[in-house]
Amino acid sequence: MAHVDPRKVVLHGHDLSYTDRGEGPVVLFIHGILGSQQQWAHLVDAMDDDHRVVLPDLFGHGESAKPMGDYSLSSHAATMRDLLDHLGVDHVTLVGHSLGGGIAMQFFYLFPERVERLVLVSSGGLGREVSIALRSATLPGAAQVLSVVASAPVLSQVETLGRVAAKAGWRPGSDITAIWRGFSSLGDRESRRAFLATTRAVIDIGGQSISAHDHLEDSLPVPTMIVWGSKDHMIPASHARSVAQSMPECRVEIFEGAGHFPHLDDPDRFARVLREFIASGTGHA
Repeated sequence: MAHVDPRKVVLHGHDLSYTDRGEGPVVLFIHGILGSQQQWAHLVDAMDDDHRVVLPDLFGHGESAKPMGDYSLSSHAATMRDLLDHLGVDHVTLVGHSLGGGIAMQFFYLFPERVERLVLVSSGGLGREVSIALRSATLPGAAQVLSVVASAPVLSQVETLGRVAAKAGWRPGSDITAIWRGFSSLGDRESRRAFLATTRAVIDIGGQSISAHDHLEDSLPVPTMIVWGSKDHMIPASHARSVAQSMPECRVEIFEGAGHFPHLDDPDRFARVLREFIASGTGHA
């Protein structure tokens, strides 16, 4: 994994952690629920020779603060705007994964003049369906359950089982590895509170509660690429296919055999299609 050198800036009275590397057109990568900038770190070396790569930890995630407050898509989008203002950046290509895709679309809705291109990776906000694991976080009592299952003794037992399985030849895929890293970050009350607030801002017991179609009306007037894994069990790839039907001008890349993290399952292909898309897009006038 590439080395990242996180910095911190105070926004809205709280520390936001981010990495800023390279020179050239700016690409802002937005991670998903339980994610962090580390999930994009492997793309730094692939992009920073001729692009400026910005990787933030959203509030409530990674090394950023986890305050009480608003974890809505609009709040996250406004924070991304404020980060870009701090960096002196006017226009960006937005790359958003899962929740980050929803934030990217909300950013475009609020600040369209600042967006050159959109890249939506296994994105939220494009359909109702989402995994039962995330829907269960909206149930009453979820905080109490999470405090037990994410406690140090339980995490330690699971890690022990994982080591035993690894000795027997089991190798976890990208989905399991990324989700486990995120889940392991919920050991403290502040992280759990932020996770539940973030999840409940976009999901209810029936599935995703916010639809980008309410605002975008099946039209994205900037170059847009959608990337999805064909075996995504978190948010189904059918969402990408439905967008392809309603918005044929979008570029759609289905990574066969990949799960919810196609940029981790096949990082070389992801970097290649991303660079191709940025080079071919018309961008901001």
